[in-house]
Amino acid sequence: MLTKIKNKSLLADFSLLIIAVIWGSGFVATKNALDSYSPYFIMASRFFIACVSIGLVFFKNIKKITKKDFMAGSIIGFLLFIAFAAQTIGLQYTTAAKQAFITGTNVVMVPFIYWLVNSKKPDIYNLIAAFMCFIGIGFLTLEGSLHINLGDGLTLACALFFACHIVAIGYYAEKHDPIVLTFVQFLVAFILSLISIFSFNEIPSTISKEGLFPIIYLGVFSTFIAFLIQNVAQKYTTPTRAAIILCLEAVFGSLLSCFLLGEDFTYKMFIGCIVIFLAIVTAETKWEFIKFKGAEKNYEY
Repeated sequence: MLTKIKNKSLLADFSLLIIAVIWGSGFVATKNALDSYSPYFIMASRFFIACVSIGLVFFKNIKKITKKDFMAGSIIGFLLFIAFAAQTIGLQYTTAAKQAFITGTNVVMVPFIYWLVNSKKPDIYNLIAAFMCFIGIGFLTLEGSLHINLGDGLTLACALFFACHIVAIGYYAEKHDPIVLTFVQFLVAFILSLISIFSFNEIPSTISKEGLFPIIYLGVFSTFIAFLIQNVAQKYTTPTRAAIILCLEAVFGSLLSCFLLGEDFTYKMFIGCIVIFLAIVTAETKWEFIKFKGAEKNYEY
């Protein structure tokens, strides 16, 4: 029984790693989409595509939705909308590298927010791993001095709400069908995005073909598939571990930028990758394999 639980936990962590790859590529897609469309139009489009997709695929699950499911999904959807709004708008006023660094600070925020919600104090290994991720993302993405402008401030708010979103999923996924939660949060985020389009008069005058592919990619992969996997996977792992694995989004985002945009892979980026890798080892193993070897050695003597 214990082995079965560990296998599910391992599969959940691997699934979150796949999400990190998809979200890393999402930085490039969002930047390309912003060349043609406004932030709220991009958000409304991606959430509409994701909402319709999950509705068609999992209609049998969704038709069983309860009032409690809708309330829980609405809370998660509201946090998702605020986080993406701050991130997408902020990307217009700051660089993708700096935004990746600031967004990555959610790994530091999650253990403390989780502590407030469940009164479960994070262990020292998770705290060390979270701060190592923070340092690693800084090496990986930060160029020049860090000063807070409008884009940076919005991105910092985005990190806070993404941290709240991760904790909320961890809290509600144990009590509700993750597929229903995913559908409701997409629906709520779409409605709020649509309201924002009309409120800020962001209706596009023309439809750009160049901007359609990034939006479709964001809707199908970065939203529908990624968040569905996240909601299911977080039933079998902790919010802190989820946040640490998902912070690899910055690693893959930087690597994909090198391949797709021709950016250089610097020594600072290499150091960042190593630090983040060590952070994940710290969080996942708590270095128990070293303790075990040490215990065996002492026993032999």
